[in-house]
Amino acid sequence: MTSSRDFFHSRLGFVLAAAGSAIGLGNIWGFPTQAANNGGGAFLFVYLIVTLLFALPALYAEIYLGNQAQSNPVSALKEACKDSVPNLGKHMGIIGLCGAVMMLSFYTIVAGWMLANALSPLAALLNFSDLSVWLSTSSTTRNLIFTPIFSLLGAAIIHQGINSGIEKWSSRLMPVLLIMLLGLIVYILQQPGAIEGLKVYLIPNFSQVMEPTLIVSAMGQAFFSLSVGVGGMMVYGSYMKKDHDIGKLVLSIASLDMFIAFMAGLLIIPALFVAQHAGFEVFSDGKLIGEGQLIFNILPQLFSSMGSIGLLVSFAFFSLLSIAALTSTISSIEVPVSYLVEEKSKSRNSATWLVSLVVLTASLLIIAFFDTLFGLVIQVLTTILQPLSCLFYFIVVGWLWKRGNKLVATNQKNHSKWLGLWGNYLRYCCPILLTIVFVNVAILN
Repeated sequence: MTSSRDFFHSRLGFVLAAAGSAIGLGNIWGFPTQAANNGGGAFLFVYLIVTLLFALPALYAEIYLGNQAQSNPVSALKEACKDSVPNLGKHMGIIGLCGAVMMLSFYTIVAGWMLANALSPLAALLNFSDLSVWLSTSSTTRNLIFTPIFSLLGAAIIHQGINSGIEKWSSRLMPVLLIMLLGLIVYILQQPGAIEGLKVYLIPNFSQVMEPTLIVSAMGQAFFSLSVGVGGMMVYGSYMKKDHDIGKLVLSIASLDMFIAFMAGLLIIPALFVAQHAGFEVFSDGKLIGEGQLIFNILPQLFSSMGSIGLLVSFAFFSLLSIAALTSTISSIEVPVSYLVEEKSKSRNSATWLVSLVVLTASLLIIAFFDTLFGLVIQVLTTILQPLSCLFYFIVVGWLWKRGNKLVATNQKNHSKWLGLWGNYLRYCCPILLTIVFVNVAILN
């Protein structure tokens, strides 16, 4: 099977693709929104701790599982658990596929919002004012048009394969994303009111860090922003050959992911305070008005008030979000596609379009019952399914793989002290700590 599989052709290509998977709307839209809504600096502090304690080890475990198995997540987990609970491994892999479809079902809707809002200032610059207003106004009709468009963009990349599709486009889009982000930060920080937002973001109020709602938000954000728990990183790991240092690659991915999330906070939180300084109502009782929807309501108005330069900034801002959404979407599509190609003998082309059709159907269902399903799907995925999937990865690597600790066994063979310590951390500390946090903040509160 492995001989016919496509692979990433370089370490950089793998890191950029995996980082592109991690660096999506969770970082550039979700993280700043959560930070602004949960104490700014306090949320940033807890997010960094949760990422280092839980999400980074989970990322390592997921990539390691895929890399060792050199196969899709269902086969990888089944193989890892074959000496103990093979059926459980297979079923958890299928749950991961369902999680990927869940993520895509709401993600493509939000990505469509970004794309529509990116086109709105261009329409305004071309004096198509009615079209500009329609593009920037939330509506079912707009969702029904732009959700399929974004689904097609992701499918168009995926069907080209790993090297010609995912690696090539990630290597192109990620540098563009970073340049645009830095340019927007420089511009926003020069506006009146930005420094106040900077202080809120960078100076934590430590009396807030133990609040259960803040912790569960940070935990969900950490798993969601690193794209762990749904198999995307596992399938990317399977496309990297075994002779690479997974630890260094994981550190590179996580560092780039956290850096982009941090930088996104430097952009959006000061921008919210710039809007507040300009007279727009942003906060009520310390909470964002409209929460995640605020950037679609307040920031376009702020940019519009700046004249033509503001419209260009608005185009760049929402183009940035669209690129982030696209790089993240393609990894989630690859999870079920790889399963259909390897286990069901589908061609990559037919598997891609079949998965895209299933995702589009799920997205249309959410659009039809938006008020009921949209928030529910996000909550179930980020606070239940992803943490529990990560818990299972820890148990597989630490306890079930060949009835023992795979990393400790490798350490004994290679005489690597670091690998042994890391293996025991994943075996004992991660499952216990993650279970305690999950029970206390996601179930009891």
